[in-house]
Amino acid sequence: MSPSAVLERYAGELARRPMSVGVGRLLSFNGLVIEASGPDVRIGELCEVENGDPAQAIRAEVVGFREGNVLLMPFGHPRGVAAGARIRALRRVLQVPVGRGFMGRVIDAFGHPIDGGGPIAAEAMADIARPPINPLLRAPLDTALETGVRSIDVALPMARGQRMGVFAGSGVGKSTLLGMMTRHVNADVVVVVLVGERGREVGEFIDETLGTVGRSRAVMVVATADEPALVRTNAVHTGHAIAEYFRDLRMNVLLIVDSITRFAMAQREVGLAVGEPPTSRGYPPSVFNLLPQILERGGRVRAGGSISAIYSVLVEGDDMNEPIADHMRAILDGHVVLSRDLAARGQLPAIDLMSSVSRLASKVTRPDELDLARRLKSIITTYESSRDLIDMGAYQAGANSAIDEAIVLYPAIVQALCQTPEQRSSRQESIQLLGRIISGERAA
Repeated sequence: MSPSAVLERYAGELARRPMSVGVGRLLSFNGLVIEASGPDVRIGELCEVENGDPAQAIRAEVVGFREGNVLLMPFGHPRGVAAGARIRALRRVLQVPVGRGFMGRVIDAFGHPIDGGGPIAAEAMADIARPPINPLLRAPLDTALETGVRSIDVALPMARGQRMGVFAGSGVGKSTLLGMMTRHVNADVVVVVLVGERGREVGEFIDETLGTVGRSRAVMVVATADEPALVRTNAVHTGHAIAEYFRDLRMNVLLIVDSITRFAMAQREVGLAVGEPPTSRGYPPSVFNLLPQILERGGRVRAGGSISAIYSVLVEGDDMNEPIADHMRAILDGHVVLSRDLAARGQLPAIDLMSSVSRLASKVTRPDELDLARRLKSIITTYESSRDLIDMGAYQAGANSAIDEAIVLYPAIVQALCQTPEQRSSRQESIQLLGRIISGERAA
């Protein structure tokens, strides 16, 4: 064989070989982020970090670069890892298994069952970082979503495919309301994502709040507070990937994320660890860039089903204007605000109708139903604004006809809006009940 033929042969062989380095070395670890020299990788790729036992290698994800070095964040606790440890590129991004077999099961952020029920047969593998829906492929949101919660169905009607936020401080009944909607909402499948919860609360939510009926049609994705930050953020992406799989099967999905605030806190840990500058309350820019990308993955598509998403927002110190709450209000299609004062009075669910809104109410309700919602809010607002005068006995009957009417109707309205977690009322039943209270008392 001539020298030129030999060179041509080797040149062709080299052209077919990947010209990249698949192994790197650990340089430092600051408690959250591993800094390594190599391998040649891209953002989002997976790597394995050796810790002395080849069977116990730690999985990590590439999250950034610094001065030519690779920044990785481990999915597990890097015990046993030493300086100079080998880091091997896996040449793939994180995917999670999906399928109908996941209904009724509890899984971790990577799709692995944690309920002791044995392995789950997957029907496909899905990327957790799927892009949002093309705006031109979205279907109009014009079909009412029945939640079984009277306050929402009458005064804050939701559309199938709508994205709604539940804003509440700690201990106001947020998890209870989410459990009610999980059991009562008319959906083919429910995907529940619990992020940053205490381990005890996870078991209570599944066994008590969700219940046997709610669990049978639900997929539960869990990442507790003791998990690394990247695991907690990936749990939210995994929940959306599972919901998108069922939506593509033309199913109507209810997605509940509790809570998006803890997701933002986990992303804050990731962003600050890789060197992002802190902004409002320490949140880096990546948090405010990532939230709309996640929320836009919901909705209805013309060639498939729908994802109706409910995101709980844990407001710090009951401050409804803190950065995450304020940013979420601007993205969502409505918000349900829970009041600590109403909860203290025993009015449960403690939904503050004066501060809550559904931006799609006019799309899914008839004019008479909209009028009922306006009358209901007007009566409650009138009574609450005059509560101090009424409670002190300073108000004289006949001074204001609107207040006189509110004093008569308010107790019956509150009684009708109160529900135990087990009670379910259809949307039409709720409308008829509140309609009778308002029209009947007015006629009297």
